[in-house]
Parts: sequence; C-alpha cells; structure tokens
Amino acid sequence: MEIILLERIERLGQMGDVVNVKNGYARNYLFPQKKALRKTKENMAFFESKRKEYEAHNLKLKADAEEMAKKLAGLSVTIIRQAAETGQLYGSVTGRDICDAIREAGFHVERRQIVLNQPFKHMGIFDVVLSLHPDVTQTIRVNIARSEEEAKRASSKKAAVKQPETPVEVATEAADKADAE
Repeated sequence: MEIILLERIERLGQMGDVVNVKNGYARNYLFPQKKALRKTKENMAFFESKRKEYEAHNLKLKADAEEMAKKLAGLSVTIIRQAAETGQLYGSVTGRDICDAIREAGFHVERRQIVLNQPFKHMGIFDVVLSLHPDVTQTIRVNIARSEEEAKRASSKKAAVKQPETPVEVATEAADKADAE
C-alpha cells in the first residue's frame, strides 16, 4: 500500500515521502497514530495544503524532545531486585521497569521510548538509550542491584556496561564477572 508520511519515521522515510508499506502496518499503526495518509490525489492535495502546519508541528515536537533530553542528561536510576549470589536476577528488568523508575525520578517518558534489545537478567550498571523523537536520543544510566547500599558501592567503583546484544554475550559477561570475584 502506498502512503504519504506525515512525519519522519525511522527506517521508513521523511515527512512527505511516498513509501510502500504492508497493509497491516499502515492500517494498524500508521493511520491510527496519524503518522500517514493513504496515497490518493485528494490526500496529496490535502497534504500539500497542510504541509507548513505539519512541519511546524514536527519542529515543535523535536524542540520539546530536545528540551527533555537536556533535562535527562546525566540521569541515573536505581532498580532494586532480588538476585542470586552470582548476580543473576530472579526475574528480569524490562522497559516497563525502567520507565517506572524514570517516572519516580520525576520525568515523563513512555515505555515505547526506551530502546532495549532484550531485558536485563543480571545485576550491574547499564547505559540505556531513550528515543525521545526520531532525531533526538538520550542515554541514561540504570543501576540494577539487590539493595540501596550495594547500588551506591557499585556506582562508585564501576563504569557503565553496554547493553548485551545476545544471550551469548550475557552468559560471557556473567562468567567473566564470576571469574573476577
């Protein structure tokens, strides 16, 4: 299905681009979120007449996201979870948990703005990327520990760890951590 994008969408195109997407993606996500219009002569004319308004709206959203990114710069949140002696969590820390921790810190972010490749399954300090706008991202630090005291000790002596990409990297990092102790 050919559509007209009303805003920049990562990995799809810029505002005003005519792109071809699957029908379900357009019907279930792009149209209800008001991110695109079906490509017809009437909609092309409508988009061209409203182009300046859409550009102004997108610039305002980007400015708001940049302001939020400045406020979030240097933010570090602590999440307390039960874990084994090896550092393996009994559960996992997901985007929802991180979103709740950021909200407790006094900021409003949506869960879909948190970019996680997979949930965290072990303790440590991690850098997590927030996608506040397609053009604006911010990195925050997430400290996962068993207690507040342990979190303070870990943050004072360790630098952040990057997000593990695959289960193999998770296992390798856990093994390295166990060997170090």
